Amino acid sequence: MDIILYIFLGLVIGVVIGRFLLQKLLKNQEVAAQNKVKKILKDAENNAEILKKNKLLEAKEKFLQMKAEHEQEVSQKNNALNQRENTIKQKEQSLNQRLENMTRKDQDLDAQRKNLEKQLEITQKKQEEVEALKNQHITQLETIAGLSAEEAKNQLVDTLREEARTKAMIQIKDIVDEAKLTASKEAKKVVIQTIQRTATEAAIENTVSIFNIENDEIKGRVIGREGRNIRALEAATGVEIIVDDTPEAIILSGFDPVRREIARLALHRLVTDGRIHPARIEEVVSKTKKQIEDEIVEIGERTVIDLGIHGLHPELIRMVGRMRYRSSYGQNLLQHSREVANFCATMASELGLNVKLAKRAGLLHDIGKVPDDNPELPHAILGMQLAEKYKEHPEVCNAIGAHHDEIEMTSMISPIIQACDAISGARPGARREVVESYIKRLKELEELALSYPGVEKTFAIQAGRELRVVVESERVTDAQAEILATDISNRIQTEMTYPGQIKVTVIRETRSVSFAK
Repeated sequence: MDIILYIFLGLVIGVVIGRFLLQKLLKNQEVAAQNKVKKILKDAENNAEILKKNKLLEAKEKFLQMKAEHEQEVSQKNNALNQRENTIKQKEQSLNQRLENMTRKDQDLDAQRKNLEKQLEITQKKQEEVEALKNQHITQLETIAGLSAEEAKNQLVDTLREEARTKAMIQIKDIVDEAKLTASKEAKKVVIQTIQRTATEAAIENTVSIFNIENDEIKGRVIGREGRNIRALEAATGVEIIVDDTPEAIILSGFDPVRREIARLALHRLVTDGRIHPARIEEVVSKTKKQIEDEIVEIGERTVIDLGIHGLHPELIRMVGRMRYRSSYGQNLLQHSREVANFCATMASELGLNVKLAKRAGLLHDIGKVPDDNPELPHAILGMQLAEKYKEHPEVCNAIGAHHDEIEMTSMISPIIQACDAISGARPGARREVVESYIKRLKELEELALSYPGVEKTFAIQAGRELRVVVESERVTDAQAEILATDISNRIQTEMTYPGQIKVTVIRETRSVSFAK
């Protein structure tokens, strides 16, 4: 029991002592915390004071810097204002100086003007004195000679004028005679040199082409059953096919060289291929026509390149190529035009003129003979219109239009073209009048039939003794075809002159085509 009591007392005492110690410990910690807080507050106050001082210092420094910059800016503006004021003062001084100088010059000019007025008065007085002396002298001379001054002057002028006119007429006559003699010699010299320096062969164009074959068996295939192949070929090309007893040869007859060439090439393709029938003939002829057109362009391009002519319009180049298949009184038109171009270049060089323009005009002078339209216009005028249309030089256009005197010549190149055209055509063997008139008659015959509505193609064959007219079946009936044949025959009798008789055949063909798909 006592032990328990001691233990209890010991516990109570321990609790009291522990509480006391705990209170003392807490008090000590509180005191330490208060001391620490005080220290922190004191440090914070010290730091705040330092920071405040630093900020104040920075603000003062920035203020001072801004003040210095402002003072510097103000100083610069003041300097600029001072400079402007100085410049203005200098300009004012310069203006004042110029005003003073101008004032002095005005004073000097006034003085000079007064001096001049005085001198003018003196001069007028002297002139009046001289005029009086002159009048007195003239009066004395009139009294002595018995003539007035105006009459004497007129007599002297008339005498001098008549003498000058006489001398001038004598001199002009001598100059003209010498010029005529010299010009005639020089012109003959230029023409002779031109002819001698340009030598070309003369060849007459024919109206017949001969197509050679390997053997006479091919003739039968060309003729076809009951002659249908020949009829198809003649209808497609407009050329007469003559298969006679001439061995290993078929004759192609036609006045148009283009048609003959198409017929020759088409016949060559057909014979080489071996398939000869009407449908194949039409196909080959169509392809050959396209080939000939391409060759015409190639011939034109090669011609202008050979002659050194540049910048020619493509349509004019094509017309130059078509000259290859045209003739002028039997003379090949392209060969004639090339020859004239070379003649013109030589003459222009001898005379010191523009060689390029002369050569260009020489090549194009007969371009009006190529188109088939506008047959009523002279070929020179038509050629001039074509040249103007394709922007050729005015001197070239005038030379083309004036080479047969249809219009007035306005440049030195025009008479050269006319002379060279005459030189080329007048050479022996160059032309054949009969062939040209014959071809012209055949062309007129075809054009007459083409003027009727519904006519598709016309072909003059058998040397102009037969005219075949192909009409469109949709526009012309069988009855109208008979009437058309009669009308064309009557018109040929009325408007044309021809030997013998002309057979008019109107062909109307109906084709039905269908495709199996």
